[in-house]
Amino acid sequence: MNGLEHPRNGRTAYHFQPAKFWQNDPNGPLYHNGMYHFFYQYNPKGATWGDGTLSWGHSVSGDLVNWADVGNALDPTSPFDANGCWSGSATVLPGGRPAILYTGIDANRVQVQNVAFAKNPADPLLREWEKPDCNPVMPMPADVTGNNFRDPTEAWRGRDGLWRVGVVAEVGGVGSLLVYRSADFLRWERNAAPLHASSRDVPVLECPDLFPMAPPGAAEGLEVSASGAGVLHVLKLTDFAKEDHYMVGRYDDEADTFVPAEPERGDDPGNWRRLDHGHVYASKSFYDARNKRRVLWAWVDENDGGGVARGWAGIQAFPRAIWLDADGKRLVQWPIEEIETLRRKRVGLQWATEVEAGGRKEIAGIVSSQADVEAIFEIPNLEEAETLDPKWLQDPKGLSAEMGASGRGGVGPFGLLALASGDLEEHTAVFFRVFKHDGKYKVLMCTDLTRSSRKEGINKPSYGAFLDMDVEKERSISLRTLIDHTVVESFGDGGRTCMTARVYPEHAATGSSRLYAFNYGAGAVKVSKLEAWELATAAVNGGGDM
Repeated sequence: MNGLEHPRNGRTAYHFQPAKFWQNDPNGPLYHNGMYHFFYQYNPKGATWGDGTLSWGHSVSGDLVNWADVGNALDPTSPFDANGCWSGSATVLPGGRPAILYTGIDANRVQVQNVAFAKNPADPLLREWEKPDCNPVMPMPADVTGNNFRDPTEAWRGRDGLWRVGVVAEVGGVGSLLVYRSADFLRWERNAAPLHASSRDVPVLECPDLFPMAPPGAAEGLEVSASGAGVLHVLKLTDFAKEDHYMVGRYDDEADTFVPAEPERGDDPGNWRRLDHGHVYASKSFYDARNKRRVLWAWVDENDGGGVARGWAGIQAFPRAIWLDADGKRLVQWPIEEIETLRRKRVGLQWATEVEAGGRKEIAGIVSSQADVEAIFEIPNLEEAETLDPKWLQDPKGLSAEMGASGRGGVGPFGLLALASGDLEEHTAVFFRVFKHDGKYKVLMCTDLTRSSRKEGINKPSYGAFLDMDVEKERSISLRTLIDHTVVESFGDGGRTCMTARVYPEHAATGSSRLYAFNYGAGAVKVSKLEAWELATAAVNGGGDM
């Protein structure tokens, strides 16, 4: 066995994580003076969230793949953040000085918004930050209830020259996104009306993001203050302790209003489009000026409660480039191209392209616990598709749990079995299943964790989503899956539907994992493309074993 099969203490090989202890929300990612900076919620005292007295961890990179820890950027040292430096964002001001807006938990445990500035903007590592005495720059408003006032967005500049920032708050029991304006980044004044107000069923929101996008189908990104004809915006909100959802729309920087492209989805973010149908939370994006793209980060929590024993907890999803799909209503997400620098050994189709009904084909020749897999499945015959019970139309996750990957179906399940033990008692299934509905066909994408581990006390859910595609016309479905020891990230239909899962296979501690293409449907499925790369181990904060 080698280090690829058994990384030290169960760590991932190429996903971001600190060398030790707890991390959660991504904060203030930015590109500045030739370096990428990533800040994150960090507990420097242990592998749990603890009492919330958190710091801002800080790492730097030249390629978004390999990272070096440069020490904490912010620690709770002042009355306005004595009980924690919570989430926020970073903005590069005119003249090149980076600034951080963040939530402080003050000496009375009240949530307030603070600012910090890079002490030496010429330092490529931005190692020192200073907090002015004028903090907090946004005290707790009188009409905010439940002490819920936090998570400032990246600031943007309107055509009037004023800075704006969004802060989520519970205003009179309603989850809202407040907008503040400032001329100097120190004195901030709240707008009379919120940019967004949810229904009363959603009193608490978290981790907002508002960013511009190029016209539909264009892959390039835009810097945060971009506006004008053809520019759309994405408003992303996190439903407290649940999921990240987004809405595309038009933002007016004169009136500070947001008009959704899909108003029929309503004001409850839980009815908006889901960013990832698996296990991610508190995502944050930034404009990568080097490559002219928008890049997304997202926290992937543990599912096994084993952080204390390991000495660390929490990873970040591998960075994703994001852009608007051709319909102008949904995002496309794809692993940034720098992941290809980790590709080593490649294997392709090693068998006839067809996977027969009830069959499995092993994808051998690489260390599959640390891999990047791309496949296209072709469906020659849709006649065997099962009829969809309408009760599942609004509950694809429930349908995934009901059907699972093990039972035989009509058209599907077919896909990949990742992190599989030799006896297949453990495996994580990523698959598709096609149903008939209302004279058409619906494609279900699933990640089934029910057999991912023999261990007890682990959350092993099934994730599911219906793909927004015409499978009768296309007759094929694409899948890309990143596998990294305890995380499986999957991108269906070219990245239009994403699913991330944490898994803890018991066999991985002593044995090798296997990878299969499978088809448990009634008819054959053709695999017209299959490429799998073994990935090298990245240098991530000095915590690896390579």
